[in-house]
This record gives sequence, structure tokens and C-alpha cells, in this order.
Amino acid sequence: MRKSLMRGALRGLPILAGLLMLSGCDAVLFDPKGPIGESEKSLILTATYLMLVVVVPVIFMTLWFAWRYRDTKQSKATYTPNWAHSTKIEIVVWGIPCLIILALGILTWKSTHELDPRAEIQDGGEPIEVQVVSMDWKWLFIYPEQGIATVNELAMPVDRQVRFHITSETVMNSFFVPQLGSQIYAMAGMENRLHLIGNEVGTYDGISASYSGAGFADMHFKAHVMSEGDFDAWIEKARGSSKVLDDAGYEALKEPSEDVAPTFYGQVKPNLYEQIMAPYMDGMELGMGDMKMGGKHHGESDHDMSGHDAAGHAESAMATEE
Repeated sequence: MRKSLMRGALRGLPILAGLLMLSGCDAVLFDPKGPIGESEKSLILTATYLMLVVVVPVIFMTLWFAWRYRDTKQSKATYTPNWAHSTKIEIVVWGIPCLIILALGILTWKSTHELDPRAEIQDGGEPIEVQVVSMDWKWLFIYPEQGIATVNELAMPVDRQVRFHITSETVMNSFFVPQLGSQIYAMAGMENRLHLIGNEVGTYDGISASYSGAGFADMHFKAHVMSEGDFDAWIEKARGSSKVLDDAGYEALKEPSEDVAPTFYGQVKPNLYEQIMAPYMDGMELGMGDMKMGGKHHGESDHDMSGHDAAGHAESAMATEE
């Protein structure tokens, strides 16, 4: 009796260990707080359900075949050693997967265009411009219209879209606020564009989703979605900072640092973002007029892009599919 109980307990240990490990997981992707996150959650679940149409029957039949065709005298299975072909089985094992792949292909095509990160979100209001620079190992957010900048802290009004212009000072990185949606790459010399909305007041985790060196683990920030009044107060708080992000301030900020506390800059050198991009532009000009191109809505195509924009568009599409 004791031995059987011991064996049962040992068999349950892997399950218990798995449950304990999963208890530390936070499924933020399935708790979205904006329309982009909601659409991506729906896409993930739909694709999963379609694939389970194959996976679940295969698992069931594997176990059932092993039991039914086991080598025992009591087996009622028909013994057919010369069996070689069944048209019905061929239709099932090839037809159903082909239909699922077709459905996934159509779904991927439609969602890739509908969730184009460059396209403005319908009914999202006038976009707020935020310039994002990935650094070692921190995030710089410049608000050009408000004349302020922050490090490792982002704020946005509820129910109003933000247009992010994203680049990198150093190695390739990946900007991601999981509950708002759309992970997208940040690359030196290239700009990616992203539109997001937060529909619920709260504070959400923003992360670097691409390994970038020693300080990668602490390269995160807080994204605050707040009322219009609170957002205005947050802007005034930033403007009250005595720190100035000029050439000297930016050179100091560029130095690699880890686990950086949120920092506010009350003044920012005009066109600093363009200056960060300039060394890689090979004589091309980049200004806010260029960056405001593409005032489209989700679902419209982007046919008129410069070479620089086209390169960023390719990376945006990759990030959307991921």
C-alpha cells in the first residue's frame, strides 16, 4: 500500500513542478488594455484554435491506437499485415491540414495589413508625437511638441493614440508594451513607426524584447495611461525639471548604464532626434515633416514611401507578424 502511494506521489511531482513554475507567469498578452492588443489577442487565440483542430485528434488517436492495437490475446483489432492504402484516410490527413493552412494564410494576410503599425488608428483622435531612442541600457522618450524628454518613463492620455517614432543609438533592440500591443524593432539609422492607444487608465510594463547586452534584463520602463488632466500635470512636472537634454547632456546619457531610474528633462535641444539619426542618413534630410507622412488609417495600404520609409516598413511588418 505504501509503495503504491509513493509511486503515485512520485508520478505527480512533474505535474506539481510544472504548476509551480506556471504560477509565476503573468499572461499580460491575454489582458490587453487597447484595441491593438485586443486584436492581437484575438489573432493568437484564433490561430491556436485552428491548429488544435489537428493537434488534439492526433494526440487522442496516438493514445487510442496504442491501446487498441496492443499485442494481447484479448485485442479485438483486425489484423491486416498487408494493408497499404486508404483513399478516405489520405483525404482526411491531407485535406484537413491544407484547409487549416489556407485559413491561417488568409488570416495572416488580413491581420498583417489591418494591424500595420504605421497606420493611424481610426477614431483615435489627433496623435501625440513621441520619439523613442533605444540606448545602452535604457529608453529615451522625447516629446517634441511639449519640449520635454524622459528616461524609462512614458505617459499617454487615455483613449488617444500616440505615434511613436522609434530608432536606436546602439545595437538593434525591440520596443514592446505587451498590454498595449505591437512589439517593433529599434535600429540605428532606421526609423520604425508605431501607433498605440490605451483604453484603460493604469500603469503597464514596457520592456526590451531583444537581447542587447549586459544590461538587457533591467532595460524596462513604465507606461502610464492617464486622464487628459493628469497627462497635462505630468507634462508640467517634467517641464519643472532643471535638467537640460542638450548636446552635453545627450553625450553623458549615451554612456552605458544599467537599472536607470526614471529621469525628467525640462528642456530638450530642438531636432535632437533628427541629430541622432543624422550620422546614418548619408546626406538625406529627416525632419518632423517626413516623420508625419503616412497619416493613413488601419486597413489602408502604404504605396508612397521613401527608401528610408520602405526599409522601416519591412521591419514593422516583421514585428507585426511576430
